[in-house]
Amino acid sequence: MKKFASLFFVSLLSGATTLGAYKLFMEEGSSSSKLSVATENFSKNVGLSAEAVDFTAAAEKAVHNVVHVKNMTVYNVPSNPMMEFFYGTQGGGGQQTQVGTGSGVIISEDGYIVTNNHVIKDATQLEITLNNNKTYKAKLIGTDSKMDIALLKIDANEKLPYATFGNSDTIKVGEWVLAVGNPYNLTSTVTAGIVSAKARDLNNTGIQSFIQTDAAVNPGNSGGALVNTRGELIGINTMISSQTGSYVGYSFAVPSNLARKIVEDLMEFGNVQRGILGIEAGELNSATSKEYGFKETTGVLIGKVSKNSGAESAGLRKNDIITKLDEKSILSFADLTSYINTKRPNDAVNVGIIRDGKNMSVSVKLSKKEMINYELKGIELEDLDNVDMKRFRIDYGVKVKDITNEELAEYADQLKGGVILKIDNIKVNDIETVNKILAKKSENQRSQIEMLTVNGQLLRFLL
Repeated sequence: MKKFASLFFVSLLSGATTLGAYKLFMEEGSSSSKLSVATENFSKNVGLSAEAVDFTAAAEKAVHNVVHVKNMTVYNVPSNPMMEFFYGTQGGGGQQTQVGTGSGVIISEDGYIVTNNHVIKDATQLEITLNNNKTYKAKLIGTDSKMDIALLKIDANEKLPYATFGNSDTIKVGEWVLAVGNPYNLTSTVTAGIVSAKARDLNNTGIQSFIQTDAAVNPGNSGGALVNTRGELIGINTMISSQTGSYVGYSFAVPSNLARKIVEDLMEFGNVQRGILGIEAGELNSATSKEYGFKETTGVLIGKVSKNSGAESAGLRKNDIITKLDEKSILSFADLTSYINTKRPNDAVNVGIIRDGKNMSVSVKLSKKEMINYELKGIELEDLDNVDMKRFRIDYGVKVKDITNEELAEYADQLKGGVILKIDNIKVNDIETVNKILAKKSENQRSQIEMLTVNGQLLRFLL
């Protein structure tokens, strides 16, 4: 993993100083907050050379939709007693302001803007500059730190140009795209490239699902638009892969379908609604197929079905191979999560499976994520909430809800309410990460656990 990280360093794009449709109407039914979604009656341009594609119309449209985001963070600097003693000064104490910059995309005519969470993280004040150089103060509507999406609002007192959401599921590898943003504070910058890959998972948890392109992006592009040649928004530029921190050929964007779902959730509910199948699963490959005697080498192999989940109610079983969700082919775990992340609790999904060599299809009603707990060898886990994160001063991990493991019974008072930080030296962001890590192990393999006890002590043990 260390070798991989050194060769494939992931850099956030917001610059070194940056701290960071179910319902198409929002806030008291205002029709001006309607999100624009493209129809599907356009021909593709895959296979056409750059000379055969006209980028000008898309670029002209997109630059007016993309804004410059300035993040101002005020923080307290502790005083230096030695400086005060020797020089009679305040020793550097007091408040200082740190400024970071990034990009954003206007998505409604009344001033709603989508950007990256890391662009606006910890901001004391947010300032938006439009392509016409008009500047406005922005307020934060909501965020999804897991998918790195944030929603802002400005009051412009005029109708603003806004982006139309394209269908990121239908884009093809090799299709031409444009990246629009403000790298290095160079406003309204447009670069061209192709879609290099889809459902790209950079941390190997199977949770991420980025669109990879070779359109040049750099620090400051974070939160900017990835558009097709019709100017439709198909992604929010989020990060690059680089050893230097600058563009070297790889850039990644959150797919527009996922970004739109998050935005609609923030508009309607004030938080993100996550639906899950209720399974523990891993990817098929040649080795696992040979081990289980399967002919298939792609798809998602169910290792366990969670109790009281939609998957259990629908009759999904251990060793079922998921090959399709609705009309989407599932080749990997990232394919599965990228599709499920666009759905909400109680949505019905047709799951295509192979069971005992036979193709089947079952309808699964997605469960609410918060209602499903995970059991790890007698440790019942649940995702962290904001209260836990503030209490332990962490931004990742899973909470120990209960202890049923007899070997750990005498330590239950310390462990219950604590937080597991790492499994086998891999950071645990949520229960889905736990699922992905353990899906690669046999039932008899032990795992190295690193956790904080309820009293904040760091423990490491084998389980």
